[in-house]
Amino acid sequence: MSHAVTTPSIAPVSAPKVLRCATIGVGKMGRHHARLYAQTEGCDLVGVVDGNADRAHKMVEEWGGHAFTTVQELIAHGVDAVTVATPTITHRAIVEPLLEAGIACLVEKPLAADVADARAIADTAKRTGSLLQVGHIVRYDPVMVAIRELLAKGTIRPRFIEIDRVSPMTFRSTDVGVVLDMMIHDLDVLLMLMGAEPEEIHANAVCVVGEAEDVCNARLVFPAGPDGLRCTANVTASRLALKTERKIRLISEDAYISADFVEKKGTVVRKTANASQLANVRARLIKGEDLSSVNYLEMIAMEPLAVGSGEPLKLQLLDFLDAVRCNRRPLVNAEDGFAAVRTAERIVATAKAAGSRMV
Repeated sequence: MSHAVTTPSIAPVSAPKVLRCATIGVGKMGRHHARLYAQTEGCDLVGVVDGNADRAHKMVEEWGGHAFTTVQELIAHGVDAVTVATPTITHRAIVEPLLEAGIACLVEKPLAADVADARAIADTAKRTGSLLQVGHIVRYDPVMVAIRELLAKGTIRPRFIEIDRVSPMTFRSTDVGVVLDMMIHDLDVLLMLMGAEPEEIHANAVCVVGEAEDVCNARLVFPAGPDGLRCTANVTASRLALKTERKIRLISEDAYISADFVEKKGTVVRKTANASQLANVRARLIKGEDLSSVNYLEMIAMEPLAVGSGEPLKLQLLDFLDAVRCNRRPLVNAEDGFAAVRTAERIVATAKAAGSRMV
């Protein structure tokens, strides 16, 4: 076989367009977005917008740009891409003018506080053609990336998923309940993995500190997959725990995945027992035999989950910027964000119907 020989081009290669970026809301999360914009090659942090003037000025003193007083002032100045990291209830009023101006938006999760606002934002993005990405950052967590890649191989189809996301009360994001504040991360992950919204929802919740729910447990039943089998997910979120835990477990007939997002590690357990070996064990169980001498570990194989490295927020931001430059669909678009909010709202409504007392 002959191979064509190519001569390297001597024409200068133009550098990618420098994107003018800004962050609206520079509190706990927004300040990190501003930092990353300032530190990322190909980005120019033109400034920030924040209701706290002192906080805004401190950010630009550290990272550059201007402290704008309003969103309209920022739009008038000129900007290509913006992170919106303000309280959830303000998202629609802030995001829609940006989309109307053709400015790409990365909106911190959740997309909105209710289905009506989430639908309105998604419709505005569709009508204007402006890019909108929702900041469901767990998709970029190396643990979740490893799980997603493992499932993508098609050898594991989860039948049951269990997710726990609990932490002590921080009194942050108190404008929404724990479902929109914390559980929303895992709802987005589930919708991504299952490729559909749940058919059935069972839920209960407890309000302790405020009027919105602080603890919630939901059981979600997803539509049957190509194999005709359904998957059930049990999700728990609490902001009243004594310590922080972020864990996920996925169980199928042939494998079990257990991962810890805090520890950044996981384990994959695969069934290695053959059909005849399993049949023998089942037959002996039916007979009531004592199987305490059987070594279960000889019937399975354990291996560490191949977790990579990387800062999820930076990975998310780089993906957003690439989507802006390439004019492509972001990993988490407006419709994904809307679906997560709709599922969250269904959970809260189901919990209320079950007798949970909350606003």
